[in-house]
Amino acid sequence: MGRYTQEQTHRIMGSVHSKNTNIEVKLCKELWRRGYRYRKNVTNLPGKPDIVFTKYKLAIFCDAEFWHGKDWEILKPKLERGKNPDFWVNKIEKNRHRDYEVNQTLCFMGWTVLRFWGKEILSQTDECVRVIEETIFEIKLAEFDNSYETEE
Repeated sequence: MGRYTQEQTHRIMGSVHSKNTNIEVKLCKELWRRGYRYRKNVTNLPGKPDIVFTKYKLAIFCDAEFWHGKDWEILKPKLERGKNPDFWVNKIEKNRHRDYEVNQTLCFMGWTVLRFWGKEILSQTDECVRVIEETIFEIKLAEFDNSYETEE
């Protein structure tokens, strides 16, 4: 028997949102506090990135561990022993595959993609912001190098 009744599980799963999750809000607030301006949940980009710096073509995803299959080799056997294993294994494998396809498509379009796990955002927000700042710096540096080479 599972931890929750079918009705409780239905209510819990129904309360899961794709926008303005606590992990997304935490990262956004810290970026805003540091003076970074961005767009959220951009619908015209593949995967609807949670945070987008259009100027730098930087797309950021805040991924919840369960839904995106973190440590899949550990999670998958647990799901296979749980309720409705075919549904859950299939769902999360599709999510993982979709994440991969979205990353590939965005990269092909010239975007840089960063993905952070939810627990990483909640416990190490400063480190996540540092990675974003370093990525922006590298993008700026590459743009400068490209503009310098075209002048010669």
